Amino acid sequence: MSLRVEHIVKTFGTKTAVNDLSFAMDEPGIFGLIGTNGAGKTTTIRCILGIMTPDSGTASWNGSRITRDSLSFGYMPEERGIYMKTKVLEQLIYFGMLRGMSKHSAKQNALKYLEKLQILEYKDSPAEKLSKGNQQKVQLISTLIHEPDLIFLDEPFSGLDPLNAEVLRDLLVELKNLGKYIVMSSHQMAVVEEYCKDLIILTRGKTVLSGNLSRIKAGYGHTNLVVGCPQDISQIAARHDLKLHEQRANETEYKITGDEMANGFLKDLLDSGIYPVKFEIKEPSLQEIFIEKVGAEQ
Repeated sequence: MSLRVEHIVKTFGTKTAVNDLSFAMDEPGIFGLIGTNGAGKTTTIRCILGIMTPDSGTASWNGSRITRDSLSFGYMPEERGIYMKTKVLEQLIYFGMLRGMSKHSAKQNALKYLEKLQILEYKDSPAEKLSKGNQQKVQLISTLIHEPDLIFLDEPFSGLDPLNAEVLRDLLVELKNLGKYIVMSSHQMAVVEEYCKDLIILTRGKTVLSGNLSRIKAGYGHTNLVVGCPQDISQIAARHDLKLHEQRANETEYKITGDEMANGFLKDLLDSGIYPVKFEIKEPSLQEIFIEKVGAEQ
């Protein structure tokens, strides 16, 4: 199975929302579709699914145009859409039946996901009685209830507290292990970095970076050094021309030009009788790469 998006263009009047966008998913996993507000992420998803008609370009699944008849897909939009006055289980069964499920199957899957997402106790409550985070879980269940092969999640972590975010992370891992194809739009770079093997970065409808995340980061080399140390090491760092990148509660991150600079700094620390509890040489974070690439286009 494969998803192929080729040369999608979508304009609104004089504004180009999506400009010649292409990417592919040839194996199950989570693909990151990231960008600033207004970058064209949501428009891209809607063009792929046929909710909007692109000016040019195509989106296909196994070589066929994507429709409800050709593919079982699920889409959770950023604008949540559940019935606030309707009981949670009742509306989930309704959503499942809209997607061709029997009432019995829809109920069984709804109960399964309600338990998995830890909101089974609210099954007979109207959605308006739930917190925003739990309403979002209901929206997610309506997206997954028919067990789609291809799943689009538009800002799924928006508004979730840390506990609910962890529940969603566990579910994403499970869906990935089940062989699902997931396209996730998100502003949260740490989430994308953790789960997305491949990604595309958009700004103003234009692709500024795409490909395998590990290879992208490897291309930058070792540019960051994280040191955890109870002593003040600022003067030693200055002697080695390390540039402060971020000061955190228990560690300091520096920008470096390579391993040689870091190794020289470490030798100086040890010679001074200072033994760091953490000394990590690493590539730049996706957040740094994102800021660099998007900032260059502003």
